[in-house]
Amino acid sequence: MKTLQKITSNFSFVMLLFCFCFSWTQAQENTAAPTDKFWDNVSFGGGIGGSLGSGYSNLYIAPSAIYNFNKYLSIGPALQYSYQSGNGFKSSLYGASIIALVNPLEAVQFSAEIEQVLVNQKQDFNTTRVTNSFWNTALFLGAGYRAANVTVGFRYNVLYQKQDAIYASPWIPFVRIFI
Repeated sequence: MKTLQKITSNFSFVMLLFCFCFSWTQAQENTAAPTDKFWDNVSFGGGIGGSLGSGYSNLYIAPSAIYNFNKYLSIGPALQYSYQSGNGFKSSLYGASIIALVNPLEAVQFSAEIEQVLVNQKQDFNTTRVTNSFWNTALFLGAGYRAANVTVGFRYNVLYQKQDAIYASPWIPFVRIFI
């Protein structure tokens, strides 16, 4: 029960932080011309990946969209689906996240992302099947090098716990593309 309270508290704090950043940025500078349309400031992107091996398969898709408030701040939602199977193990992850991107310099990008994922796992041991379903929350803080629409960098899961069995490490490299 304490874990759920901690997750709820962390999630509430991050949402409050996003609202503060949004309000502060809008108050500091509004460079959009009055004739700009909403969709002119939206960028689409995300990630897609997969791998196949001897008895192993992995599929990952994560579409996302961000609203560019100005050249320094973008915020938006993302969806995620991942499927893994191999050696009697199957796992499906369904989730959503909110990401905030801050670009203090043209080549530097900082990010904060809160992610909520439903994990469904099945493991077959000889004649026994073990199933496990749980929710996992991650808070990623990241930094990367940005060139045009592509950013390459690392992000760190502040809420990482080894027993979660979702991520092998709190450090995760990323390639982010928005068009």
